[in-house]
Amino acid sequence: MDYAQPHTQKTRNNTDTSTRPDAPSATEAMQAHYTEKLQDSRLRDLFSAQPDRGSTLTLEHDGVYVDYSKNRITSETLSIMQDLLAECDMRGAIDAMFSGVKINTTENRSVLHVALRNPSDSHVTVDGEDVMPVVKKVLQQMTNFARTIRDGSWTGYDGAAITDVVHIGIGGSEIGPHMADEALAQYADTSIRAHFVSNVDPADMQTTLAHLKPSSTLFVVVSKSFTTIETLTNAQAARTWLLDSAPDERAVARHFVAVSTNTDAVSEFGIDPANIFEMWDWVGGRYSLMSSVGLTLMVVIGPAHFGSMLDGAHSMDEHFRTAPFEQNIPITLALLSVLYNNYFGAETELVLPYSSQLGRFTTYLQQANMESNGKSVRVDGSPTQTATGPIVWGTPGTDAQHTFMQHVHQSGRLIPTDIILFKRPYVDSGDQHNLLLSNALAQAEALAFGTTDTELREGGVPEELVAHKRMPGNQPSTTLLLPKLTPYTFGQLIALYEHKIYAQGVLWGINSFDQWGVQLGKTMATTIAAEISSNTPGTHDSSTSTLVSKLTTE
Repeated sequence: MDYAQPHTQKTRNNTDTSTRPDAPSATEAMQAHYTEKLQDSRLRDLFSAQPDRGSTLTLEHDGVYVDYSKNRITSETLSIMQDLLAECDMRGAIDAMFSGVKINTTENRSVLHVALRNPSDSHVTVDGEDVMPVVKKVLQQMTNFARTIRDGSWTGYDGAAITDVVHIGIGGSEIGPHMADEALAQYADTSIRAHFVSNVDPADMQTTLAHLKPSSTLFVVVSKSFTTIETLTNAQAARTWLLDSAPDERAVARHFVAVSTNTDAVSEFGIDPANIFEMWDWVGGRYSLMSSVGLTLMVVIGPAHFGSMLDGAHSMDEHFRTAPFEQNIPITLALLSVLYNNYFGAETELVLPYSSQLGRFTTYLQQANMESNGKSVRVDGSPTQTATGPIVWGTPGTDAQHTFMQHVHQSGRLIPTDIILFKRPYVDSGDQHNLLLSNALAQAEALAFGTTDTELREGGVPEELVAHKRMPGNQPSTTLLLPKLTPYTFGQLIALYEHKIYAQGVLWGINSFDQWGVQLGKTMATTIAAEISSNTPGTHDSSTSTLVSKLTTE
């Protein structure tokens, strides 16, 4: 198999690191190392040759412990990986992001979600302007608003306190907040319930509103442009539902707020301009949870817990920015991902959070990773000639063990896995949490080492069943252990994966922050929607034309 190579690029001081006359490039050295040392490696042999790897191939930062010993790597692999980082100028790439350089080159934008959790006494500049004052201003606006909802001083059109908040968005404007609301449910104010609507299917909105009272329901409409068709369609449906009960249109201002930059459109909708929460083009949708997009989350869990989440993310930001690469958690996870994707030919990555509260976490990572790194064009416009973003999938353990883990253990496909654990339980449960942890550790061990025919026979397995019960093992996994699922550790976890994704993109030489593939479908859908509404099919391929005709024919 022709394994694709990570991208080699010039450093930001224009020193070409890809053509050293005295030595092969790091990508060439990595390919040779893979072929000679890793391709046929066995985790059983690696542990036998290095018995202490379980305690030495580990990383730790601020309570986050990472065991990457069950990966098919050696000390030589780690050394060559460091050369890969130098070859793509990873240090320059990290500095560029944190300093506000417009690394989203196709949209000419900075990428500064890290500014959202930056301490207010620090400075982050974009085009020579410090953005921290506006970040602090919006965070204070969110805090003030959340407090009025939580203390009951904000009321609906008939004086009732708000009991339900309906968050209307799509993509990054909904996935992150929805995931976070479930993850941090134990920190929520039980008198305020959050609901999330994203699908333009009318059943989504109708099902949500079926058990709500208009007079005690608040809608948070999240659309940077306030033109996103799915979000605006749902917002209009919610507006109609409200006004069917409210005395007049003035009620809209008591029951709707917006996260947007389009003040005119928001005001025309009936929302008070004072209740527009600003967004910035240097925060992408899938990185926007900790911006005003997280307003619903702040209302539910409170400003203090929201701030703790920001603090946890900032801790990981600083680790990513300053830690030596050999001790850097996001960097190490990115290198392992590239190793399996580009050299071993693995096409997917499995994420198993052993926490039912993280039920939507893999969905969140799917967007964060696949929308960011599902690219086949380098920053300079040339083809990557490399496999890039892997397919991310998974579900919480132990459910995974009774659904697809059979496939992982015996299908023969290489599937690198992240296992996420919390040392202390979500709730006090006696020994039940220990059972959860033991299942997670058992899966990691079984994935790595499996069972041999000899072990099966010695265990009394009949010969005719040996082949059926054989577990090849040799499936790599990385275990992430955090103290407990709290707003702080949740923030750490989000930032960890955000930075892993960026580091992957740098290694592949792609722009992780645009998503032109999303835009094409939106444009085409707008055209077809007009055709269906007007009952006048347009010009398409024969399949699409036939389907539109069937939809427009009574």
